[in-house]
Amino acid sequence: AWEYAFMPPPQSNIARGRGLDTSLHLFGNAFKDAFSNDNSLGDKENAGLKGGPKFNEVTINGKPVKAVVNQKVSQVANAARVKITYSCKKGDCGTCTIGMNGRMVKACQEKIPAGKCTIETF
Repeated sequence: AWEYAFMPPPQSNIARGRGLDTSLHLFGNAFKDAFSNDNSLGDKENAGLKGGPKFNEVTINGKPVKAVVNQKVSQVANAARVKITYSCKKGDCGTCTIGMNGRMVKACQEKIPAGKCTIETF
């Protein structure tokens, strides 16, 4: 038995030219069918926003700022480096009251509307 220790190993499938087979025949076509594309869904569409975000030109204390419609006023003011004082950030206290399009609103709760928007802080 000691003479077998010095013999070269038998040729592998790769050395014989058959290549390496890594497929699992255990599951048949179950995984192949589960992960194949469903052609009945039609053409692939972009998963992002259709037409992109809607932008609005906002004026904060006379400074023009570009903002996304339905973005929080607090975020737009922060990006424009306009300081608004906040306390509760729930809309209960009224510390963040600003003027928006002639109305008094709370900056922590209000969102940028579509159309003209003028904001005045106090």
